[in-house]
Amino acid sequence: MDGMDRKLEKKNKLFSKRNLWIFVGSIIVLLVFYNLVFGDKSSKLNVEIEKISIAEIRKDVFQDYIAVIGTVEPIQTIYLDAIEGGRVDEILLEEGSMLKKGDVILRLSNVNLVLDISNNEAQVARAINELRTARLLMIQQQMNSESQLIETERLLKQQVRVYNNNKILYKDQHISTEEYELSREQYDATIKKHDLLIKIMYQDSIFRSIQIESLETSVKSLAGNLVLIKQRLDNLNVKAPADGELASLNPEIGEIVTYGNRIGIVNILDSYKLRVEIDEHYIARVNRGLVGDCDFAGSPYPGRITKIYPEVSGGRFYVDMEFTDNIPNAIRIGQTSRIKLELGESKQAVLVPRGGFYQSTGGQWVYIIDETGEFAYKRDISIGRQNPRYYEVLAGLKPGEQVIISSYDTFGDVDKLMLKN
Repeated sequence: MDGMDRKLEKKNKLFSKRNLWIFVGSIIVLLVFYNLVFGDKSSKLNVEIEKISIAEIRKDVFQDYIAVIGTVEPIQTIYLDAIEGGRVDEILLEEGSMLKKGDVILRLSNVNLVLDISNNEAQVARAINELRTARLLMIQQQMNSESQLIETERLLKQQVRVYNNNKILYKDQHISTEEYELSREQYDATIKKHDLLIKIMYQDSIFRSIQIESLETSVKSLAGNLVLIKQRLDNLNVKAPADGELASLNPEIGEIVTYGNRIGIVNILDSYKLRVEIDEHYIARVNRGLVGDCDFAGSPYPGRITKIYPEVSGGRFYVDMEFTDNIPNAIRIGQTSRIKLELGESKQAVLVPRGGFYQSTGGQWVYIIDETGEFAYKRDISIGRQNPRYYEVLAGLKPGEQVIISSYDTFGDVDKLMLKN
């Protein structure tokens, strides 16, 4: 072997450059495969903590109430409608005036009504005169009939004597047969005339009684109509139906008011009520008799629902509440009050504060803060009742857990929120 030649050592092929690249590539493939199979595939979104609201779940007494607004109204409102038409001649009281029952508010005039009264009075006078005349005729007829009856009875007595005497004379043959028969015929005729006269008097009395009764009925009817028409004349003076306040008065001097027109409104101020507007979400839970505290100048005044209006408009319905104890001082119609209306009994429950999350999820799920505080994840929950401060949690959350309660609208549909300071 030449001195210039030397034996080359055999290289280790295990750590060749090619093998190293293959090893590194295999590791990467394994990592990718592991991540695909076992890795976290949930969608994520980075969120700054300062831009969200976080609250802690706690167990406490849930007060089942809602906060609503009530507007003060008079305990009763009476509408003044025209019950007689006419021209407005005089307005005696203005809007805002305090009224006593019977006070004249305005006066109307109606010429046609005055003429109707005059015609009716004339008809009553004629009917009364006819009644008087009929009574006089009845008395006169009765007197004539009684006179005829007296005369007939006198003749009958004479005929009885003559006939009885003639019967004796005829029997002894002292008078002729013709004379005897004549006396008997006169006697029979007088008896028939007497009986007929009695019948005539009876029938005539019935007829006259019916006639008098009819005339009396007519007079009473006309007199009653006259009273009603005179009452209509009195209705031209529009009067206060009760003590109260004249809230509004519509007519002006010279205006023609027709029957049924709305003239004004009278507010009865013996007490007050609150007209309360409530979301239709609670319509099945609101009943007569529910109580609540009405806030006036920072002081609560208890009230009770006395009437529920069934109509729903614009997603709202109305109820009336009346005070059950004292009435606030210096209360004014149109004034508003915040009302804490109790819907049920208070009891222990798991509570989550109200927030925008409910509008985003319908209360079906929330983002729970992980124990590490680094991220939040979804969890299904069940929510029951609600009040202005809290939702009642029926399932899915435990006291001490923290949830995001602000709106989720900007989060999309991600599974995790990565929390960044």
